[in-house]
Amino acid sequence: MEKQSSKIFGIRAIIEAINAGNSIDKVFLQKDVNGALMTELKQLIKNNNITSSIVPVEKLDRMSRDNNHQGAAALIAPISFYDLDALITSTIEKGETPLFILLDQISDVRNFGAIIRTAECTGAHGVIIPKTGNAPINGETVKTSAGAAFNVPICKVDHIKDAIFMLQAADIQIVCATEKTEETVYDADFTKPTAIIMGSEDRGINPSILKIVDVKVKLPLLGKISSLNVSVACGAFLYETVRQRMNK
Repeated sequence: MEKQSSKIFGIRAIIEAINAGNSIDKVFLQKDVNGALMTELKQLIKNNNITSSIVPVEKLDRMSRDNNHQGAAALIAPISFYDLDALITSTIEKGETPLFILLDQISDVRNFGAIIRTAECTGAHGVIIPKTGNAPINGETVKTSAGAAFNVPICKVDHIKDAIFMLQAADIQIVCATEKTEETVYDADFTKPTAIIMGSEDRGINPSILKIVDVKVKLPLLGKISSLNVSVACGAFLYETVRQRMNK
């Protein structure tokens, strides 16, 4: 596995990191911050013999830059990236119906984190990103994911096309979210092994990728706004998948 280290912020994200078995180097807790979640975090720190320090808010502000730390920060060991071929094989061997998310150069870390969070909540088997052009997995990504980045396998590939061909070779259909079609998300059959591909916030999906996907569908937009935030759109696709599979 390839690895990427990070700082993470937010009480919930740190709790999830500890519960997922990640190696925490040190936790910084803001002085005079209390509450049920903080109590839970302190107990986990004690139970797992994690080094911690009580610090003034100014130190956490300097660490997080945007001051959005919720009173806690942690230095964590590197996040592991999974091998896609091995992940596909292990998913199929478990007898589960594959569900993957491919991201074609999502640039906003908050959108990236929100997608990872929804992927975890809907039981997706992995999130696939290109090695270049995608938002990084940093503290803000992890915080927005509410710690889901530690629970959902994330794969890096040289190019999204490489992942598409690998998935198709395993009989996993590629469902593309694009406005360039008359079919809607409700016309697709998500009970099949599926990988959903979402495009970048500004350009959408690369035209060369559109040529090789299996299914093109869109979300019906009934108001005056012509597009949805990519993380919201991804959530709609994932929960339509959940609905179909639960009713199968």
